[in-house]
Amino acid sequence: MSTIREQALACRDAAQAVAALGSEAKRALLRDMAAALEAQSAAVLAANAEDMRQAAAKGVQGAMLDRLRLDEARVAGIAGALREVAELPDPVGVTTRRETRPNGLLVERVRIPLGMIAMIYEARPNVTADAAALCLMAGNGVILRGGSEAIHSNLAIAAALHAALRAHGVAEAAVTVLQDLSREAMVELLQLSDLVDLAIPRGGEGLIRFVAEHARVPVIKHYKGVCHLYVDRAADLELALNLLLDGKTSRPGVCNALETLLVHRDVADVFLPRAVAALRERGVELRGDERSRALLPDMHAATDDDYAAEFLDLILAVRVVDDLDAAIAHIRRYGSDHTEVIATADETAAQRFVQAIRSAVVMVNASSRFSDGGELGLGAEIGISTTRLHAYGPMGGEALTVERFVVRGEGQVRHPQSRT
Repeated sequence: MSTIREQALACRDAAQAVAALGSEAKRALLRDMAAALEAQSAAVLAANAEDMRQAAAKGVQGAMLDRLRLDEARVAGIAGALREVAELPDPVGVTTRRETRPNGLLVERVRIPLGMIAMIYEARPNVTADAAALCLMAGNGVILRGGSEAIHSNLAIAAALHAALRAHGVAEAAVTVLQDLSREAMVELLQLSDLVDLAIPRGGEGLIRFVAEHARVPVIKHYKGVCHLYVDRAADLELALNLLLDGKTSRPGVCNALETLLVHRDVADVFLPRAVAALRERGVELRGDERSRALLPDMHAATDDDYAAEFLDLILAVRVVDDLDAAIAHIRRYGSDHTEVIATADETAAQRFVQAIRSAVVMVNASSRFSDGGELGLGAEIGISTTRLHAYGPMGGEALTVERFVVRGEGQVRHPQSRT
């Protein structure tokens, strides 16, 4: 088996070929990847069944098991995401700014590929295809290092993608899947600063901290999603309830699920009993502050740790707040810069919330579950940045490019030489 460095060198060389592909060639490649994945759906599902069997035997459960699971609908969704990325505008070669300087120089800023991306992730087999699609559309190569719990699924998906690459005359190394899943191999990859242009870890907080601590390459970080819904005094309470139920119960094991509910004191006595009844019908455990428990005494008492927690489960922390400023203060203290939601009919309150909250995504009267690259028009997402590097929030193809300067002149020099 090739060494990590040898695989990275092959991926870098393949990335240079991908960068030379035109928009239509990349679109055709991604469409054929989607078709190949559908054609090999049975093999993918069989591989996933083996991963699920082994994970269950090891005691994996809850959010991790849900993220690992594939079925026909999810495979179809992965193929659909490939096709959606194929139809997005090509970010490569786009001129984002053009101006003529006083000396006549034409200065342009043009998007080019980053180069080679290292994608390190846990459990989610769909990331194998999503990351490949976005990296290729942005003209990059990608090294995929998934978790051991999803190795069969990842390799089966990659086999379909490789079939399309071969058909288009592109080296399979453009989408490299590491089979050495040791931590030593991961660290070696993260320290190839001469080859790897960006590392994107996607998984639990422990994985992301490990990557950040050991990398010698730039890292996009997203430690956790502690997402809040604030129900304002001017909220439509029916609307707020729908946002709460969708945000907490539709899929609790994902990073854009709600973890804390904040309710203005003026509507708490009306909204909270109704909300709690609906949540409990759906199996949600509530942990509240003193004012919440004064309204609903059988609610568990919340701790500071609860307000800082990403439960990834049917558990919700609750707090009654005096006003909008108190809600903002709570989010600033406990939030993770991921996604925050306000339910209100007061435009002034909404604008204050948007301006005061610095999170990557801020929702006004919309579910936190829309904090997703596909839902926000990116086709798919390679990750969510909460670190304010060159990208912030869900990252699509454009976030995998960088602007460079292209300067056009007519012989201008900065320091004219006198000729005597």
